[in-house]
Amino acid sequence: MAGQRSHFTHFDAAGQAHMVDVAGKEITRRLARAGGRIAMRPETLALIRAGSAQKGDVLGTARIAAIQAAKRTAELIPLAHPLPLTRVAVDFTLDEPDSAVVIEVVAETIDRTGVEMEALTAAAVGLLTIYDMCKAVDRGMRIDNVRLLEKSGGKSGHYKGA
Repeated sequence: MAGQRSHFTHFDAAGQAHMVDVAGKEITRRLARAGGRIAMRPETLALIRAGSAQKGDVLGTARIAAIQAAKRTAELIPLAHPLPLTRVAVDFTLDEPDSAVVIEVVAETIDRTGVEMEALTAAAVGLLTIYDMCKAVDRGMRIDNVRLLEKSGGKSGHYKGA
């Protein structure tokens, strides 16, 4: 894979964690797409679809939480650079056959470093928000498959997951 390294970049020669120096990197448009899912009982999915969950609009609230999480990634992930996000889009799909909600997040910036962590953080927090809002009726929900789907921009080139 283009741009893939054989070592970790967040450790110095002495093995100490540090924030990677990106000062010499080129400013380019960068995009990352991340996704994940939360599986639940069919009755829980029906409440979400109907908009009748006790705490209100589950997907609307999860969308706002995901966007907010993308904006706060550098506060949550210790070595992530704070980035000026130019776009964060959050979409949900109801997967009726598997009784799940699927999230997909697109994050974009024009900067010296990638926006993958923002997209991944947004996807995870969006799913956690769904769990929080629905746990009163379904504590057995399962979050899984949170992953980077695609990234572009920068020296490491384009990545598209399977």
